[in-house]
Amino acid sequence: MCVSLPGRVVSKEEPSPTSIRGRVSMFDGERDVDLIMVPEVMIGEYVIVHSGYAIDVIPTEHAVETIRLLGGEGVSGPGPVDASSARSEPGR
Repeated sequence: MCVSLPGRVVSKEEPSPTSIRGRVSMFDGERDVDLIMVPEVMIGEYVIVHSGYAIDVIPTEHAVETIRLLGGEGVSGPGPVDASSARSEPGR
């Protein structure tokens, strides 16, 4: 069974030819994640993470609802992201 979880991007490094390293705040803390599949993602936006890779940018509302359904009160890290400043369309 494959599981992908939402998380909020808290940092993003300069891209290399094969990787864009970033940190994503998830249920149990921050994790190093490769952002190469979502190079347009901005700090504060939510992504779906699978096997160490962010595979899609998702709307804040979807991420918050998924976190709630999975029993999380939110994600760790700096304060809540302002939903009005985050993109609401996946991958845009």
